[in-house]
Amino acid sequence: MPVITISSDGVINWKGHQARCALGPAGLCAASDKREGDGATPRGIYTLRRILYRADRLARPKTVLPLRAILADDGWCDDPADPAYNRPVALPYPASHEVLWREDHVYDLIGILSHNDAPPVAGLGSAIFMHLARPDYSPTHGCVALNEPDLRALFAYVGPKTLIQIG
Repeated sequence: MPVITISSDGVINWKGHQARCALGPAGLCAASDKREGDGATPRGIYTLRRILYRADRLARPKTVLPLRAILADDGWCDDPADPAYNRPVALPYPASHEVLWREDHVYDLIGILSHNDAPPVAGLGSAIFMHLARPDYSPTHGCVALNEPDLRALFAYVGPKTLIQIG
C-alpha cells in the first residue's frame, strides 16, 4: 500500500518525489487535540476522499479518485453546532462555512482529506484539505498546501487506498 509522508517541517514525500508544502501556523497537533479554528494541522494517517477543481481556471487533473468541478455555490460547513458540520453545503448557507469558489487561487485544486469525517465530531476540525499553496508558502488554516505541479503529480499518483501520514 503506497504511503505519502508529510513532516512537521513542511516536506512531503512520495515514490521518490519530495516537495515543499505549507501547513497550519500552529504546526502539527494530535488529531484528537485538533479544534476548529486552532490553526494546527492534525497528525494522523488519512486517505484522500475526492478531488475538486475549478474547471474555469484549470485543466482537469489526472486522478483515479472521484473528481468533480467546483461550482459557484459550493461551500463547506465549519460550524460545530450545525448538522452539516465538516460536510459540503450549497450556498447561500445559514451556518458558518467556507466558500470553495474563491477569488484567490488556493482552492482551484482541492483534495478532501479523511480527517474527522466518519462521522464528523463537532469541534474537532473541518475542511482539512490538500490545496494550492500561496506563492510564498504562507501558512494555511490547518490544511496541507503544495504548488500546482506538485499537487497535480500527487493527485495523479494517489489511489483510494494510498495512505497520507502527517507527522
